[in-house]
Amino acid sequence: MDKGPWSGMRGENEALAALILPLPGDIARRKAVGDIAGALRLIERALNRADRPELRDRLLAERIRLERLPKSYPYTRGEAIAQMRAEWPDMTEAQFDALVDGGRIDWRYIDGEMHVHSAFLGSLRLYPGEAPGLRPQPPEDTARRDALLAEMEGRGVVRARITLRASIRPKAAAKGKAVQAWLPIPAACPQQSGIEILSATEGGICAPLDAPQRTIWWNTRQEECFFVQYRYVYEARWTDPRTIVPDPVQPAFDTGEEPPHLAFTPYLRALAARLTEHCNGPVEKAAAIYDYVTGAVDYRYQPAYLQLEPIADACARELRGDCGVMALLFIALCRISGIPAQWESGLAVQPDHAGCHDWARFYIAPHGWLWADCSFGSSARRRGEEGRRRHYFGSLDPWRMVANRACYAPLTPPDPAWRFDPYDNQLGEMTVDGRGLDSDEMERTVETVDFQLL
Repeated sequence: MDKGPWSGMRGENEALAALILPLPGDIARRKAVGDIAGALRLIERALNRADRPELRDRLLAERIRLERLPKSYPYTRGEAIAQMRAEWPDMTEAQFDALVDGGRIDWRYIDGEMHVHSAFLGSLRLYPGEAPGLRPQPPEDTARRDALLAEMEGRGVVRARITLRASIRPKAAAKGKAVQAWLPIPAACPQQSGIEILSATEGGICAPLDAPQRTIWWNTRQEECFFVQYRYVYEARWTDPRTIVPDPVQPAFDTGEEPPHLAFTPYLRALAARLTEHCNGPVEKAAAIYDYVTGAVDYRYQPAYLQLEPIADACARELRGDCGVMALLFIALCRISGIPAQWESGLAVQPDHAGCHDWARFYIAPHGWLWADCSFGSSARRRGEEGRRRHYFGSLDPWRMVANRACYAPLTPPDPAWRFDPYDNQLGEMTVDGRGLDSDEMERTVETVDFQLL
């Protein structure tokens, strides 16, 4: 692919590849006990004498992570308990601690004190049996979903023409300042066709259709709010991978490591070997990996991905994650097992709303690309819906917008400043006067304008 005039530009986000390296011991110990100020002080001292580029990158990456950490974990233990007791008055501290110990409540030490993830209540609502005093999630209307999946499996294909509108703006006034903004737009992929930009803020430049994270980009001092409205046709085909007779020799593309999050650690290599030990061929191996991820990993809302350790390995050890975390574990285990696998992400789109989503695809010759939505599969397992769990091994649904085909890929042009999410791009990124904005400094929206099944 032609990388265009920005080829060779280096931005701050490239330093994140060094996260696979361990921190110097004194900094790691300070971080472990929540001495954020002390860790940052030692990072500054170490940067002044760092003589290896990879060590310098590791320190720079850790500095931005520590600076942003309190935003992902804003609540003290006492504040989290108070929020839970507002709904569950007789909850005891012992019950709270049991949920922490059971991995249902995500936390970090900050300033020497436990702080709890901003979306911990949402994670707990997924497991009403373990937190019975909390208001449960609203019941899902499954009839429309089940009917569409049944139609897809019966007809073999379902298509939808979808129109979406996305916008982004800084919360603080930026008029007259140097503003750059990137909004995701549909990328070329086997499922999407007829991609049209219907309207957009003046001056937007679209990335090539095959950009790994496709966007429309603005660079201006005249505007503060940016929007794009686009239309595309999405085609969802149903395939049962177990009916495929694979070629005796499979391709080797998309089977390598991509640090920091697709790193083939000894733990992952051993896990992949155990899961696929008795499998015959790539389809059985991919099925065993999907069954493991959807059966063993529980859904939990995650902090900003910037805060996560090498994701695939951490997910395998902790058995908790969201859609992107599960997708990366599936991809890593497939690649270790010799099965080409890629990241896909963008939006989950329905007639009345759209939201962020990530999934994976894998390749079996002679058929070609197939899909695996491990978080939807895990959700189906949690609800006892085995048919739906099996559907998302090999197939998806027409409720999608694909903007990204790679994790930790540059935007077009590359964002020179720290992104809010350096790995994925579902709702957009902004810089103001050269500084990347965090999520609480931007307003980002996406809405379904029109959704028609064809």
